[in-house]
Amino acid sequence: MASLVTTVAATTIASGALAAPPEHSNAGGKKAPSVEAHVKPIIKVGQRKFKDLNNNGKLDRYEDWRLSTEERVADLLPRMSMEEKAGMMQITSLGANADVVKDYVNNRHIRYMIIRDNPTAQDLAKRANSYQEIAEASPLGIPIVFTSNPRNHINEQNQFGISEASGQFSTWPGTLGLAATRDLELIRDFAEIAQDEWRSAGIQKNYGYQIETVTEPRWRRISGTFGEDPTLNAEIAREVTLGFQGNKLSSQSVAQTVKHFPGDGAVLNGLDPHNEQGQWAIYPTEGSLYKYHLPPFQAAIDAGTSSIMSYYNVPKNDMSAVQLPKELWYSETQQFEEVAAAYNKKIITDLLRGEMGFKGYVNSDSGVLTNRDWGVQDLTIEEKFAKAIDAGTNIFSDNNDPSGLISAINKGLVKEEELDPSVSQLLTEIFNLGLFEDPYTDPTEAQKIADSDESQARADEAHLKSVTLLRNDENMLPLTDEKIATTKLYVEVFAGNNSAIRTSSLKELIKKEDPSVTIVNTLEEANAALVMLRPSPFENPVNLDAPVDIKLGTLTGIDVDRVKEIENTVPTALVINMNNPWVIDEVEPHAAAVVATYNVKGEALLDVLRGRFNPTGKLPITIPANQEAVDKNASDVPGYAESFDYTYRNKAGDDYSFGFGLSYDK
Repeated sequence: MASLVTTVAATTIASGALAAPPEHSNAGGKKAPSVEAHVKPIIKVGQRKFKDLNNNGKLDRYEDWRLSTEERVADLLPRMSMEEKAGMMQITSLGANADVVKDYVNNRHIRYMIIRDNPTAQDLAKRANSYQEIAEASPLGIPIVFTSNPRNHINEQNQFGISEASGQFSTWPGTLGLAATRDLELIRDFAEIAQDEWRSAGIQKNYGYQIETVTEPRWRRISGTFGEDPTLNAEIAREVTLGFQGNKLSSQSVAQTVKHFPGDGAVLNGLDPHNEQGQWAIYPTEGSLYKYHLPPFQAAIDAGTSSIMSYYNVPKNDMSAVQLPKELWYSETQQFEEVAAAYNKKIITDLLRGEMGFKGYVNSDSGVLTNRDWGVQDLTIEEKFAKAIDAGTNIFSDNNDPSGLISAINKGLVKEEELDPSVSQLLTEIFNLGLFEDPYTDPTEAQKIADSDESQARADEAHLKSVTLLRNDENMLPLTDEKIATTKLYVEVFAGNNSAIRTSSLKELIKKEDPSVTIVNTLEEANAALVMLRPSPFENPVNLDAPVDIKLGTLTGIDVDRVKEIENTVPTALVINMNNPWVIDEVEPHAAAVVATYNVKGEALLDVLRGRFNPTGKLPITIPANQEAVDKNASDVPGYAESFDYTYRNKAGDDYSFGFGLSYDK
């Protein structure tokens, strides 16, 4: 749609605005941004363009990109009604259609929306553009910030709130796979490539990444982390933050919301904190919070992360040793207030902001006002808003109803001016992202960027570098052309109910990519086997308090007896998808070779198995020796730092500890 252009003299700038620089000036060194309007008029001052966002025919200070962000926020904030401020503090899942979005924008005044479906880049951009037009048409013209969980990784099962999308942008290994590469330059490239893909498709904020340290092997969210080493996690947190955001937020940035502070890894028995029985965070080892869990967050803060997501968890006093300095204790006799982090002032305000120096905004996790309100279940919705805002939470995730906050203000539980710090921080992000000037993208260009062969080639390098060789003492690997010439290969994948489908898919991939390989259909015909294990953590649906099961077996989707039968019949290359540090002691000893992957492309795995790429990956997690080790583990300490003989040792004498990995020439 063509823009309506209004030409005004510099002297007609709205009252209080700075006098315009000379027409040949770059406005004090600030480069003129792209300015695009689809609904509201354009104001021209000399050769410079500005959007008349409130359609009053004047250039108001918040519309003037030559001014600082602070000045623009200071002008816009008092123009907003209390209802508009309350709506700004909610972030909700994107509506099903334009009518829902119109309701969110015009009636509920929501401007942060989470994309949870999986369209092409072109369709994402088209839809985002149409919804930005709705926002531009609103009285103040405040644009929308579109948010997403990670969508650049191979995803075993799309899960709400974790990773709902994959396959439409460059496709990289899982985050554990990125960590396994130990290649920080490659990880920075990943973030910069994803930044370009997301921004071109109209996504400006990332609900990611999970930079928390893995310390409980049964935790089901391990697959979304970078592993168990706080130093490596901190280095990766820096690269990912700078890669997505740049040195400061700009019109090219994707704002980061790293999660989940102060670290979701120390969960009781591995139970999911999305559920009531998994709400507890426990710290039985003195000093573990500062030593293992906080360093990645400090690195993200130092790199300038725009926001941080708080965890659902309730820190449990009677299962925790001393972690906090006395001045951060909840009371003289109680270390932690036993409420979720979104409500926990000592954690958000005193620790995160006061001690660690965080200057951005705190984004709650989804549902903390309703069905995941651990520790505050007895409070009314108004009291929850009041307590969370006082604690330091600035925006409430997956909430599309600001009426509770409005009611809290009307009842005197929250003062309207108490919203201003949160709204100021959110507006600051939107201004710095350049969305007030140009929230629109080119759908054709978005698809071109998403389909870049160069980007996928770099991603494929990460897939290759992530594959980790754990044992090859019988020299079964690599399967060279000479070996393949006489090999009759039996192939089977174990993945619970999906085993048959995945087996068929792997066979087809091998036939397509490597037709020289002879695949046989029965074990009796074979003289070698390729067995792939794709387990899943098991949470007991009846005994909800039972520890999560990560021992390979029927419950985790693996027919151990059948695996052992194959291994005992022919030399077997055992490939294990290490999305958790599984208990592998029953199946590992009988294999001729053992390889770990982390949601990688099958083509990359084949290149490693066939010797076309010499494996370089290193374990990002420590593998437990047995179930007894898992039961005995300290939930707040990485596997490599356990105080007992925790680590699995193979028959060649190698420990499967963090950082271990072989190559064919060693």
